[in-house]
Formats: sequence, C-alpha cells, structure tokens
Amino acid sequence: MRVPVQEASPKTISEYIGILMDNGLKPKTINCHLDSIRGFYHYLHREEDIVIVNPVKRGYALRLPRPLPRYLKDDEVERFLAVPKKVRDNAMFYLMLRCGLRVEEVANLTLSNIDFRRGKILVCGKGAKDRVVYISKDAFHALLQYLKVRRFERAKRVFLVEKGTFKGKPISVRGIQKRMEYYAKKAGIKMSCHQLRHTMATQMLNADAELVTIQDLLGHSRIKTTQQYSKISNLKVQRDYYKAMEIILKRTT
Repeated sequence: MRVPVQEASPKTISEYIGILMDNGLKPKTINCHLDSIRGFYHYLHREEDIVIVNPVKRGYALRLPRPLPRYLKDDEVERFLAVPKKVRDNAMFYLMLRCGLRVEEVANLTLSNIDFRRGKILVCGKGAKDRVVYISKDAFHALLQYLKVRRFERAKRVFLVEKGTFKGKPISVRGIQKRMEYYAKKAGIKMSCHQLRHTMATQMLNADAELVTIQDLLGHSRIKTTQQYSKISNLKVQRDYYKAMEIILKRTT
C-alpha cells in the first residue's frame, strides 16, 4: 500500500498489518516491519527536524505466541538417566524429573527442608512462594544414595561441589546446568534442566493427574500456565475421547 509519509496514521498501520498477515507473515516478522517504520519516523523527527506524528506508538506490537513446553519422550528419559555415574548428579536430575523442581530450587535445597519420614520436600520457590512436593520411590532412592557418600556434614545445602577450589561449597545453578549439558551431549539428546520439569508435568497429565494437582506441585500461580501441557499431552486427549465415546455409544445404541 502507498500512503504519503505525512498522512500515515494508526489506522493505516492496522491496515498494513492486515495485508502482511494476509501474505502469511508471522507476528515476529511483522513486528520487525513495525520497528522499522517507527525508527524511520523517529529519524525524520530527530535528525531532519520534520514535525510529524509517529503512527507506530511505542510498545505497539503483535503478541507473539508462547512456544509449547518441550518434554522428553520415555525412551529419551531412559537414555538420559542411564548416563550419569555420579550419585550427586543422579539425585539432582531425579528431583527435577520426579518432583518438578526448578534448577534454582535444586541448587538452594537444604537438608532441613526434606522430610524423609513423610517423603516430601518444602520448596522455597519462585517469588518467595513455598510449596510442598512429594518424593517418588526412585527419586528417594537416588537422594539417599547421594547422602550416604556426601561429606561436609555441617553444610546446610544438599548439593555440594565435589572437587576443586570450591569443594564443599554449594553447587551453583550454572554448575548444575553444565552437568546437564555434559550428560545430554553424551546421551545424544538436546535438552535442558527445565525440560525435566516439563517432562514430569506431561507424564503426570498422561497418567490422568488433575491439572490443579500439577499446578500445585509445579508452583504455578495461574492455572493457564499449567494448561499449556494439555495442548501437548495427546495421550490423555486420546483416552478421554474414547472413554467419552464409549459412554455416548452406550446411550445412543
């Protein structure tokens, strides 16, 4: 569309966005167009001293779709867990995979927050929000195996650096991420710490756990965040469909 520079208005921009969308451009690309137009008008006003109204207001942009959480398939989980040889690393990964802990929560976990008798953990989560998570049998076993060989009894944090200058100090978030990157490469899987958390949520949903239960365990403040897993959990959708169809067919035949 051709419009004189002085005559362009927010309405013109809206029409232009419509044309770009009709041409199949993605929101991210359209936002780049808007940034260019906004920058051009900014240049005219600042550098050329032309009195002109910028038709693209600051902050005006199309909302980008949030990518769906990426999770590991069962065979990938098996391949990955077969690689770690250090009991400390094994325990850290199991807490993310089975308890839904964030990498920061694993790094900050203290012995006093673990209730071994009841099999649960008090997690000091994001935004200073505490929540209780439960420990599966395999995660409990992995944690006990580590604590049996863990030294530095006075250390409050659970996971510690095992060698080098910082031996006996709490392992950092980056330290855990580097261990993940090392093992993921050996397993031939492209993954991150957070994907173990996503995997836990997806597996629970496929096992027919309620969304509100998963929300509580993950520490999501909004159910909308947890509902993302419904979009990728095809197994549950499939089961729900056939279960509903059985009931419908019994009633109508």
